[in-house]
Amino acid sequence: MLKKIKIHEVGFRDGLQNESKIVDTERKINWIAQILNSGIDIVQIGSFVHPVKMPQMADTDTLFDYFSKIPHKALLSGLVLNEKGFERGMKCGVEMFCMGVSASETHSQKNTGMSIQKATDVIISIAREAVNAGKVVQVSVQSAFGCGFEGKIPEENVLMIVGNYLDAGLKNISLADTAGYAYPEQVKRLFSSIKRIDESSVLTAHFHNTYGLGLANCYAAMSEGAEYFETAFAGLGGCPFTKVAAGNVSTEDFVHSLNRNDVRRDIDLEKILNVADSAQVYFEKENQSYLSKVGRLGY
Repeated sequence: MLKKIKIHEVGFRDGLQNESKIVDTERKINWIAQILNSGIDIVQIGSFVHPVKMPQMADTDTLFDYFSKIPHKALLSGLVLNEKGFERGMKCGVEMFCMGVSASETHSQKNTGMSIQKATDVIISIAREAVNAGKVVQVSVQSAFGCGFEGKIPEENVLMIVGNYLDAGLKNISLADTAGYAYPEQVKRLFSSIKRIDESSVLTAHFHNTYGLGLANCYAAMSEGAEYFETAFAGLGGCPFTKVAAGNVSTEDFVHSLNRNDVRRDIDLEKILNVADSAQVYFEKENQSYLSKVGRLGY
């Protein structure tokens, strides 16, 4: 199973969206180029949201337009919340569209201004449009393991949204731990349930490290068939529309853990660490990754 693992770097979207200090476009280009050259499989450049609501993402169109003209091996992904965002993404070279629905009614309203049912209808419509346009599409369930506002989320609510995706022919599915409440046994239950519903589903895991269980949850998801993992350099991140915004699982920590199993040594860890170190200096705060604190093992 380890040999199938693919990594989706979300630091330039989920990582930066919670930082108040705006990263200039030139610096972003430098950081993104290093990650693209590291061997990471998918790089999420940004999200197509209103620049007033999220100034950190104001240059997303510019970044996609720039990198779509440069040779790269990684897939370029972008997050969209609505039809307008999708239209913007289609114009500037997005290769993979990521979109999702929150399993929490409160989080859904705060994040998108829509109810769960309305958001589900909108996202499935956009996803079908993207598929018909020949794009790679990933649909997600946010707050799948709990919500900072509502607490526990019934697992059947998560699986109902997943079922709607599968019924629409959308099999590339991510479960996102937006609040960082997930724990390994819960992770195993949900991912194994989806595989039982549709063995051909392609599963992605997205964990935040609120309670220090991020890496443990990654391996729990892996044991139940998850192949793609969304992580962020320096452990940056956190949804600004949840109650407590904690960082993502660190890309460098996850890659290092795989390396110890002699897997994904094709990824240049030093390039990722260079970006993480640069971010630490720029934001004037300590990286959240363990690797930046104690260093890598020499084997």
